[in-house]
Amino acid sequence: MSIENSKNPLAAEVALTLEGFCHWLDNYGETSWDHQSFFAGKWGSKAKALYYRNRKLGSVAVAPMIFFEAFFPAARRFFHQRIRLPIADAHFAMGFAFLYQVHGQKSDLKKSRHFLDELKKSRCPGFEEYCWGYPFDWVTRTGVIAQGTPLITTTPYVYEAFLQMDQISGRGDEKEILASIARHARFDLGDTKMSEAASSCSYGPGVEGRIINASAYRAFLLTSAGKLTGNDDYLAVAGQNLNFVLENQNADGSWPYAKDGVRDFVDHFHTCFVMKALAKIHSITGQSVVLEALEKGTAYYLKNLFGEDGMPRPFSRAPRVTVYRCELYDCAECINLCLLLRDRIPGLDQVLQRVVAGILENWIKRDGSFRSRRLIVGWDNMPMHRWAQSQMFRSLAFYISETVKAEKMEGSKVSCAA
Repeated sequence: MSIENSKNPLAAEVALTLEGFCHWLDNYGETSWDHQSFFAGKWGSKAKALYYRNRKLGSVAVAPMIFFEAFFPAARRFFHQRIRLPIADAHFAMGFAFLYQVHGQKSDLKKSRHFLDELKKSRCPGFEEYCWGYPFDWVTRTGVIAQGTPLITTTPYVYEAFLQMDQISGRGDEKEILASIARHARFDLGDTKMSEAASSCSYGPGVEGRIINASAYRAFLLTSAGKLTGNDDYLAVAGQNLNFVLENQNADGSWPYAKDGVRDFVDHFHTCFVMKALAKIHSITGQSVVLEALEKGTAYYLKNLFGEDGMPRPFSRAPRVTVYRCELYDCAECINLCLLLRDRIPGLDQVLQRVVAGILENWIKRDGSFRSRRLIVGWDNMPMHRWAQSQMFRSLAFYISETVKAEKMEGSKVSCAA
């Protein structure tokens, strides 16, 4: 079945959108500014560090960047340069792999492999195993995470990209890289015992833990690697991290960002990160306790993390004043989550179609790229591969792939019944 013959009225429009995006990406290039560009450079990072040390003085220091972010987002170009971002390369690799699976065009397969080759080059230096992080110093509440520090919120996406390629048409080295990534996730990260059955993992080597989505990411990666290789040690560590996620789900179904007594905010894309990981774990293990957490989490998600217009909203419980109404990243992760769970949890298919339609109606720029944010007034049209051009590209390519797959299965059922 070709996408042009799909019964889904949105599918053909999504395919045209992806075609336009690919033309834009060819012209724009594979580097971009970033969400963190205001704070990745010398002066922005100093201002952010001051903010964490002294809120009053720091608020004055970061005020210009916050103003620009809200009213002149293109000013990012004055604070930092365009950079290549491994997490974006992983999403681009997966997106083109999905398109190859739909259309069978070797050019899509070649592009997917190109981004995987770039990821081999951008692995973190100084580590024996394959791992990835940010190509800039990241100032956080607890200090500076240096450029090139592996992050468990980035590396699993690269794992998935290589896994997808291995499943499509392995060239031989994917399995070795997957094994290396798994060893990194198992042995290079620290664990903090949180209960008799649960532990949280560190965000990176030597970086603090207790962050819910970080442990969810690692639980998925090690569950996947453990099942693929029959490694019971991986599965045991994954189970400890999974239990940390399950034990710290709030009574209302939400998850705080961290279990540290400070960062208890609940936002859209981190909620999606946690639930996506749980959805993938459930697909592998079939654990009923994971599905129960997903059902409870979905009830909260649908009730609290969408605006009156039906599109994702950034926070249900915000840590600070926000300068935007809707985020491309939230929309991309919403599409991902709905695609993963719509066959298991009722109501998500309707959300999926509504959000995809909303993207097609309001978020596509004339040049083929996506708007980045809907601000309080106007739009942030600065294209940022990590935030979230690549994520939306991959989400819509996944949408096309799942549409074709579902309609092929439906066609097979009808044929068998006849």
